[in-house]
Amino acid sequence: MDLVPYVAAYIAIGIFVVAVVARFLMWRKLPMHVRWELYPVAHDKRAAYGGSYLEETNWWTKPRERSLSGEVKAMSAEILFLVALKEHNPKMWSRSFPFHFGLYLVIAATCLMLGGGLLAAISPSLMAGGFGKLIQYAVIGCGVGGLGLGLLGALGLLERRLTDPELKDFTSPADLFNLVFFVIAFGTALASFALVDRDFGRAMFFAHNLVTFKMAALPGEGMQLYLPVASVVLLGALCAYIPLTHMSHFVGKFFAYHAIRWNDEPNLKGGHEEKAIHALLGQPVSWAASHIKGDGKKNWVDVATEDLRK
Repeated sequence: MDLVPYVAAYIAIGIFVVAVVARFLMWRKLPMHVRWELYPVAHDKRAAYGGSYLEETNWWTKPRERSLSGEVKAMSAEILFLVALKEHNPKMWSRSFPFHFGLYLVIAATCLMLGGGLLAAISPSLMAGGFGKLIQYAVIGCGVGGLGLGLLGALGLLERRLTDPELKDFTSPADLFNLVFFVIAFGTALASFALVDRDFGRAMFFAHNLVTFKMAALPGEGMQLYLPVASVVLLGALCAYIPLTHMSHFVGKFFAYHAIRWNDEPNLKGGHEEKAIHALLGQPVSWAASHIKGDGKKNWVDVATEDLRK
């Protein structure tokens, strides 16, 4: 029993890291996506008034100026506050925002606990003083707030998917299972806090042992032991499960913005874009649609240039 939470946590972390890297590499290797060509593009310095580098005469002969701060600003607003969802679907946003923001707070609390555990190993006196108390209060605030918001958001999303006729065709059993999983995992963690670990002392003790590989037994017996262990196992399982599902969109969002929405790299003669496009145009087409007549031998150039009147 003593090793169960540690083994579960290490396995979960390993699966999470491998799955995220695998997802990233999978999306990175995908063919060039059809570009949106929507302006303004966040990294263009003319984005403030809706412009682009195409305004310049002979733009293809001039170096392009890019603004990293513009991308960071746009991505931060979207990731933290889901501004696009709020604009286009306020009813879903009122449930999705607390869910996602709760996740961010839980992640922050986890990082603080792991960082605090590492600092305690390096400098015990630092964590024993006021700085350690500050870390603990931050962990409590982020942890309780995050679990509460996440649980509230998951219940709201579950209710919406079960009752809204407009979402019937877009709701699969997996979607419902995912939300129930969050409700159980976050609910168990909140119960552990409320009934056993109100100062997050046990959680921080566990985090310290986790980063120092001590794997000392958690204090307590009966419910005081089983509830925190159940919380660790469930949260670890959830952590490992997320990147294995469509919830891994947190990785895909990078590509959705940088490779699709904001990709305005010009297709210049002899450039990287031209080479990639030519390679894609040379791929065989096997679509059976009558207007394509793909037979697995023709490529996209053949399809685009053939005379359909024949």
